[in-house]
Amino acid sequence: MDIRIASQIAQTHLLAKKRQTLVAMLGVTFGIAMFITMISFMQGVNQFLEDSALDASPHIRMYNEVNTQRPGLIEQLNPGKFNVIYHQKPKDEQSRIKNGMTIAGRIERASGVLGVSPQVATQAFYNNGPIQISGTISGVDIDRENRLYKLTTRLKSGSLNALKTNPDGLIMGAVLADKLNVRTGDKVTVTTPKGGIRTLRVVGTFGFGIGTIDNTKSYGNLSTVQEMLQRDPSYITDIHIKMIDPLMAIPFGKQLRAIYGYYTEDWATANTAILAGEKIRNMLTYVVSFTLLVVAGFGIYNIMNMTVINKIKDIAILKATGFEGRDIIAIFLLQAIFIGVSGGLLGLGIGFGLSYLLSITPFDAGGFISIKTFPVIFEPKYYILGLLFGVVTTVLAGYFPSRKASQVDPVAILRG
Repeated sequence: MDIRIASQIAQTHLLAKKRQTLVAMLGVTFGIAMFITMISFMQGVNQFLEDSALDASPHIRMYNEVNTQRPGLIEQLNPGKFNVIYHQKPKDEQSRIKNGMTIAGRIERASGVLGVSPQVATQAFYNNGPIQISGTISGVDIDRENRLYKLTTRLKSGSLNALKTNPDGLIMGAVLADKLNVRTGDKVTVTTPKGGIRTLRVVGTFGFGIGTIDNTKSYGNLSTVQEMLQRDPSYITDIHIKMIDPLMAIPFGKQLRAIYGYYTEDWATANTAILAGEKIRNMLTYVVSFTLLVVAGFGIYNIMNMTVINKIKDIAILKATGFEGRDIIAIFLLQAIFIGVSGGLLGLGIGFGLSYLLSITPFDAGGFISIKTFPVIFEPKYYILGLLFGVVTTVLAGYFPSRKASQVDPVAILRG
């Protein structure tokens, strides 16, 4: 059969039942539009949560883990004999990374490394009159730290330059500053676990939008914190590393541990719970999104099935005039393809429009979370997947009833 004849018959069928054709198209349109909107939004939320976790933590953290499990003297002197030791006191080990600045310089020159920040981190007590709150203070080179965490975009008050020019300066987490009831320019007394006390001036506040950081952490100059701990200028406890490609952090961290012998923790290990939650959300996103398409597919199938049933006499006439079964299938497949492609393209347009409107809708997350609109991802693969699924669904929905109709006996139908 000539494809032009089949297409003319298919066009006649579509135009004869315009309302039915429109309903079938809208079924495809609605399914694909909702699929695009939902998957774009939910994947945007997942990406935002992952980026927030990665922005606030290093890709690799190198540190010297203090281990209190060590063999006793009697056990070392008499190996293999039965010895019992109770309440062995732990050795006073320092969490220092030997030659930390040199190691940081070497790592910084390695390929794939975005930036390195050697620092001194310690527990601290913040005192403002009768108020005393425990937290942490990190002595850093603020320019290096800014390169890793983009601190200039997270400042709520003050400036980074104020910390560089003030040896007794302190940039404090905004929530911690609120708890202490201090503002930029106020002074606080900081006490270290070793008993070191120093009065520092708040020169700025920052907010990551993560409670464990904003509630407890402050930045000071590297030399200032070293002096507070009564350590020499080479004293380093942590080395934070950011990679150009975060996925390279996992093998690179293992390589650093093998070379230098210090513990390394990559971002995947540090954020195991967040990554597990992301996998669950991704699975839920795809399940819900494909459910929408499947439901739309069943609706399309019912419509196409009814179309075939309504055209059963036409099919009988066509077969009586010499049309074969495959010709009947071709006619209804052309109708299904037209409905699938037209409805799919319209669904992509509406889905994109809804996603765009969602992406520019103002959203107040509260606190210090740096997001002003709903997070939406515009990925071409979602649009390709939606259109492909819509076309395949309509083709299958048109094929099965048309194949059944192609097997009818035209004589029995015409006799009625």
